[in-house]
This record gives sequence, structure tokens and C-alpha cells, in this order.
Amino acid sequence: MLKQSQIDLCGRVDFTREVPLLGRDEAFSFACAGCGDCCRGREDIVLSGFDLWRIAVRLRLPMRTVARAFCKASIGQVSRLPVLRLAPVREEGNNCPFLTEDHCAIHEAEPLVCALYPLAQEITREGEVGYFLQPTRCGGQVFEAKVGDYLARYDVPAREATDVRWAQTCLALEDRVEVLEALFEPVFLRRMQQKLWQALYYQYEITQPFLPQLEKNLVWLEEELEKLSALQRRRNARFDETIEKIER
Repeated sequence: MLKQSQIDLCGRVDFTREVPLLGRDEAFSFACAGCGDCCRGREDIVLSGFDLWRIAVRLRLPMRTVARAFCKASIGQVSRLPVLRLAPVREEGNNCPFLTEDHCAIHEAEPLVCALYPLAQEITREGEVGYFLQPTRCGGQVFEAKVGDYLARYDVPAREATDVRWAQTCLALEDRVEVLEALFEPVFLRRMQQKLWQALYYQYEITQPFLPQLEKNLVWLEEELEKLSALQRRRNARFDETIEKIER
């Protein structure tokens, strides 16, 4: 389980990995009691836009509706990008909102974090994908598997290209947003964040494939960020002109 302070980067994880990456032909083992405790008391289940889309398709609801009903939204402290996490239900012992008894109500559309557990994923800026084992403390029956077989069991390879594109998008946007935050006044910062939420999480149709919509949204986002930058530059120019007149 990853710590609250480690959650950031637009639905990814920002932390120093202290365990080695596993090759896809390597075997690993973990103990599982089948108790469902890995779905309780968790506030670190971060959703990518693709995760949210898959859940929305499963529930047949708009993505914004799903986010408002089941997630907690924030801005990453490190990345300064939108972050969505599944919000535990306080009245039910801080359980995942999709936990019914000891089972997942959206198992076929569960987030990548859940599908991988107890493995975790690492994606570099170059698009290289690695997996490593997280510690578990549940006890119970010991399971052994090869990494590749375990991933295939949960259809992770089928979505890997989309997950890579998402990670690279977030890393690139993190750099872009850092520059724009230094340029924008608060009003333009708020507008930028609204555009980011739209492009990454909300501006999608659940009847259409996710990845082409993401690519279209990124083109739109770039245009919107350029418009905001132009507005800020014009505002700065007017301010400079006013100061110059006053000083004459």
C-alpha cells in the first residue's frame, strides 16, 4: 500500500522505488487471505483518465458524474496536475465505494492500481514499462506466478499502450504547467486547471474509444493554453504601458 504523500502526477505515483524491477519471466509470490482488506481504508487508489472512462462505460454514466459520485479531486502537490482518487465511504468503514461485501462490483473495469496489486507499475519518460512487488501484510494462502502470466490474467498488456501514453502525457504536461504557473495570474491559473480537467478526465464520450479522444483533447488543450498565454501577455503589456505612463 502506498502512502498518501506519494500520490501525485495525474493518476500516477511519485516516490522513490526501493525494490528491484521484475522481469516478465520472473516469478514472485504473495500471501492473500481473500478478506478484501486491500479495498478498505485506502485513499491511494488513483485513477487515470482511462480508468475513469472504463468505470463510466461499466456504469453507463458520464465521466464527470462518476468522478463526482465516487472520487475525490485535487491538484497534485508535485505535478500541479489534476488527480482523481477513489473516495472511501466513511459510513461503511472507509471501504472502497465499489466494495460489496468482499467483492468488487466493477471487477471487469477495476482501476489499473487494483488490477496490478500486489504489483505496481513504473513508466519512464521514454515509455519503458517496469513492474515491481509491493509489500503485503494480509497473510493467508501463498500464491506464486510469473509476472507476465499475472499481468495477462488481468488483461494488463492489452491496455499497456494506453497507460504509457497517459503517463507520458502527464510527464509532458507537468513540465508545461510548471512554466505556465510562473506566468499566469490567479484568474488564468484557474482557467488552466479547468482546461486540464476537461482534457484529461471529463471531455469524453463513453460510446467512443478513449485513446483517440485523448489525442483530440490534447490538441484542443494546447490551443487553449496558447490562448491563455496570449491573454496573459497582452495583460502584462497593458500593465507595463500603464506603469510607463505613470513614470513619465
